[in-house]
Amino acid sequence: MTPAKGKPTPKRSEAEKRRRQPYTAPGDRKAAATQGRDRDRAGRQRRMEAMRRGEDWALPRKDQGPVKALARDVVDARRGFSEYYLYGIVILIALLFLPALRGNPIVDYIILVILLVIIGEGWWVGRKVLTLAQQRHPGESTRGLRLYTAMRGTQIRRMRVPAPRVKPGDKV
Repeated sequence: MTPAKGKPTPKRSEAEKRRRQPYTAPGDRKAAATQGRDRDRAGRQRRMEAMRRGEDWALPRKDQGPVKALARDVVDARRGFSEYYLYGIVILIALLFLPALRGNPIVDYIILVILLVIIGEGWWVGRKVLTLAQQRHPGESTRGLRLYTAMRGTQIRRMRVPAPRVKPGDKV
C-alpha cells in the first residue's frame, strides 16, 4: 500500500490551468517568419559552436565516436608535410604563370613528388592510427579510418573542424 500524500488530488480543471503556458504568437505572417528564421539561426549557431568544440552530439555522423576522436588526436598531435601542401600548391600555381616555366616539366615532377609524399604520409599515419584504434578500442568499427586520417592530415590546422584538442608534440 502506498502512503498518503497529505493533500487531496487536484481537480482536472485546476491541473490544466497550472499546466497551460501563455501563447504569444506573432500578429502577422511576416513577424512569424522572422521569428522562425531567428530561432533556426540561433539553433544552427549553437550547433556549429558545439561542433567546433568537438561535442559528440553536434558532430556529423562521420566524425562521431571514440575511434574517430582518437584518429583526430593522433593527427593533431603531429606536424606533417601534408598540412602545409596547400601553401606550396598556391606557390606552384603562381609559378605556372611565369613564361619561363610554362613548358618546363619540372613543375609537373614537383607536383608528382608532393602527391606521392602526401599519399605515403597518409598511408603511414593511417596505419599507425588503425593499430592504435584496434588496441585501445577493440570491437569498434575502423571502417574508413585511414582515409579519414589522411583527409584530416591534409587540412590546414586552423581550418580543422572540430578544432584540435591536442597541441603538436603532445603524447596521445
